[in-house]
Amino acid sequence: MEQYIRFADKLSAWFGKAFAWCVMVMTLGVGYEVFVRYVLNSPTVWAFDLSYMMYGTMFMMAGAYTLSRDGHVRGDFIYRLWKPSTQAKVELVLYFFFFFPGVLALIFAGWRYASRSWRYLEVSVMSPANIPIYQFKSVIIAAGILLLIQGIAQVFRCILTIKTGAWPERESDVEEMETLLQKEGMAALNPGDHTTDTVLPKVDRS
Repeated sequence: MEQYIRFADKLSAWFGKAFAWCVMVMTLGVGYEVFVRYVLNSPTVWAFDLSYMMYGTMFMMAGAYTLSRDGHVRGDFIYRLWKPSTQAKVELVLYFFFFFPGVLALIFAGWRYASRSWRYLEVSVMSPANIPIYQFKSVIIAAGILLLIQGIAQVFRCILTIKTGAWPERESDVEEMETLLQKEGMAALNPGDHTTDTVLPKVDRS
């Protein structure tokens, strides 16, 4: 189980970080559109299509990566008070009752949706550029499959937690500046506590 968890986490991280570059393509496209529209008075016919396709692709393909890092929104005002084994039991039930049916529905519905789009080589109706979007529809299937693979890893995490009473440690990853500053503030308030020394990088305020 631990081997599969590591495999799924690395796979999700690779795809999530690879498709994160879509934000750069989207930024360049939107920036170019703003320049030619308001400076040269010559707007493009493709910028809107580019922006929603890049954003949609990034959003869909980052789902499994976010799940692997426990980054999805959770109303945890009660959840956080439970013991890890109780949390794992509840999550295990919810994965089978809600997560897997939803993901399987996404894959099968996405397959019908994308295959129909590929059959007649669908183009965008949002602009006169007639940009092909059938390949964009395939992202739905890919995102669903990645979520399914990662969901199985999450089930294994729950089983291990029920057995051991503690959540398996997740791979280290990037953190928001707000989180780093909070850790630095906690370290300043508790100078004798060295539990965060190994994970707290220096913050350059220059």
